[in-house]
Amino acid sequence: MSLYKNLFKQTFIYGIATVLPRMISFLLNPLYVKYLPNKSEFGEITVIFSWMVFFNVILSYGMETAFFRFYNKEENKKSVIETTTISLVWSTIAFLLIAILFKDSIASAIEVDSQYIIYTIWILALDALVVVPFSKLRAQQRPIKYAVIKIGNVLINLGLNIFFLIFLPKIVATQPDGFWSSIYIPKFQIGYIFIANLIASLATLLVFLPDYFTMKWHFNATLWKQMMRYGGPILFAGIAFGINEHFDKILLKFLNVSLSDIGAYGACYKIGLFMVLFRTAYTLGIEPFFFSHAGNENAPQTYATVTKYFVIFGSLIFLGVVVFSDIIKLFLVPNSDYWDAMKVVPLIILANFFLGIYTNLSVWYKLIDKTKIGAYISAFGALVTLILNFLLIPKFSYMGSAVATLAAYGSMMMISYYLGNKQYPIPYDKKRIFGYLGVSTLLAGLSFYVPMFRESYIFGIAAILVFTYFIYHNEKETLLRIIKRKVV
Repeated sequence: MSLYKNLFKQTFIYGIATVLPRMISFLLNPLYVKYLPNKSEFGEITVIFSWMVFFNVILSYGMETAFFRFYNKEENKKSVIETTTISLVWSTIAFLLIAILFKDSIASAIEVDSQYIIYTIWILALDALVVVPFSKLRAQQRPIKYAVIKIGNVLINLGLNIFFLIFLPKIVATQPDGFWSSIYIPKFQIGYIFIANLIASLATLLVFLPDYFTMKWHFNATLWKQMMRYGGPILFAGIAFGINEHFDKILLKFLNVSLSDIGAYGACYKIGLFMVLFRTAYTLGIEPFFFSHAGNENAPQTYATVTKYFVIFGSLIFLGVVVFSDIIKLFLVPNSDYWDAMKVVPLIILANFFLGIYTNLSVWYKLIDKTKIGAYISAFGALVTLILNFLLIPKFSYMGSAVATLAAYGSMMMISYYLGNKQYPIPYDKKRIFGYLGVSTLLAGLSFYVPMFRESYIFGIAAILVFTYFIYHNEKETLLRIIKRKVV
């Protein structure tokens, strides 16, 4: 039981460090919905941010996961820190020089103002330089500092967004001859959003600068090659993940869906990120946990139990968010012009739930150092995403993209389970896992897509209560043991 308590503690601590910044950043969604002139500008931001995801993955090229693996594996941990840092510093400098040199070509290729490209390049570079410092805090179990810096970054970004989009225009209107009027640029909302991000990223790097000045810059070429071999498939998988998670917005624009519709889709998509918060917090706690307990004799049973309880909590979150999504939208998407895209919300939440289950199921290939299998699975998911997007977008617009995302993550989940059962058997409680997943999906679908149920919260609330009792009925023995603090 102490293992599960330790996992819960790790998940809770890193969850706070991750969920709080994400919750604060949620405020940006209603801010953009309310203060950008129209859905088209929200759509433009959605497309640009989607491109940024790919370059974030490329600029870290799997070194974050490789860092955790080798930090736990190698006796000389300083060498792991120094080698990873030097690698990322030089690759970031190379990217910065090349990207700035070809900024106009990049802007033309993706049909974006070159000024936005310059901001984006610097944001990407600054974010790449803090990958190792943040990873080191996690590896050294310093969650408080990790949380403070993460939250500080988001607060700066949020504060500057609020200032630029709300207060600066008002100040200029009341003081047209003042200082702020001299630096104010009308109709520059998107530019201000990027400036806010840039300042927040710079502030984060400044906090970590002492790490760069105090470390010894010793590069271990042999270790670096091993890390690159380990991280290469992670990079490939990361790109595939980027395709699954964000490429749909890019394809929507490529396939001539209006920026207005992309904006509505991007805004409502954020409601599905409640599951992302849970999944992300869990992943931050579970990855070090999996590696640190890999040598235990009862590790497979531990992983099976952890997965079952992830499904239990995830199912409750999925059902709860879907039932109350029409209330949530009033806060996250406070503009009825965007609500046509609400129909994608249950699909996006379920897709992210599948991705979280896949994270659990994928532990086997990381533990046996066969990360290339993860890359193959992610590549298959990316292929599903691309094929279904090209087939469905022309007919169903962004609804086709949501279906493609669900199909991609669902297929990745099932493939990982099938292969893992052969390579690293784990005694999952399949009956209860599929039971919780199936019942929650059925109840969520009925409460959202059946008009008579959606118009009244009686069915939805009853569904949550019934499902909660269903969980208690199945898990009451374990729950009672936890409450009584008996050893399992």
